[in-house]
Amino acid sequence: MAKIKPNPSLVSKDNPEWTDEDFARAKPLAEVLPELAAVAKKVGRPKSENPKVPVSLRLDPDVLEAYKKTGQGWQVRINEVLRAGMPKL
Repeated sequence: MAKIKPNPSLVSKDNPEWTDEDFARAKPLAEVLPELAAVAKKVGRPKSENPKVPVSLRLDPDVLEAYKKTGQGWQVRINEVLRAGMPKL
């Protein structure tokens, strides 16, 4: 793989570009700072108590187009219409 020459204006004297030797000496985060690695794994959206279920649904093209034209959130609006028409069991 061809090496990319660094832009000299972006190279810091305090944080020089890593050499092959630097990469060879590097250790995984979990080995060096396990408590930080544990926190890093928790990044992201919290789990929903009531997650949505992915489905495949065939809609007429004009219906889909009409909802998409309403802008962002069109899937939520379809869900609301389906909920309003949901059979009472």
